[in-house]
Amino acid sequence: MRAASISRRTAETDVSVSIALDGTGKATIATGVGFLDHMLELFARHGLFDLEVKVTGDLHVDQHHTTEDAGIALGQAFLKALGDKRGIRRYADLHLPMDEALTRVAVDISGRPFLVFKTEFRVEKIGQFDTELVREWFQAFAMNAGITLHVETLYGDNAHHIAESCFKGLARALRDAVAVDPREGDRVPSTKGSL
Repeated sequence: MRAASISRRTAETDVSVSIALDGTGKATIATGVGFLDHMLELFARHGLFDLEVKVTGDLHVDQHHTTEDAGIALGQAFLKALGDKRGIRRYADLHLPMDEALTRVAVDISGRPFLVFKTEFRVEKIGQFDTELVREWFQAFAMNAGITLHVETLYGDNAHHIAESCFKGLARALRDAVAVDPREGDRVPSTKGSL
């Protein structure tokens, strides 16, 4: 099973993450940020990743460090779990509807981290969660997972639905991109021979 664990401790947060890429979608999430917990549970369920995330952070300051550092550690664990990437499909894209919102996600497990994030929120908060932190999490995850990631919300009104379509879209795209392609065999899906 492709799985990995990461622990990351700074003066701002203490994060531990475990991920199994070939799981069933079970999640144990405790970040102290309710909305982030919800998004990571969706990420696990729709990616069929078994995921454990525990964060103790400086929530007395705000939710920024907890959200960003959870993305960093999850990205690092994801990259580690992929190993040498032999046999994976590598690319995936899809459109993810969530009620009135529609988000397009495209991913390349390239080893070249890059994020294009074209999603706007009409409100500053979803409950107590700052909507600008959605992008922060995606940036942290993409850079540390070593993936090229494009996320674009084509339309939508409800901020919760928009954020959910982004996280679910990423999960489903990654689920397809990390899938083992029997036609690839033991090869790395690149003419360079490595990713």
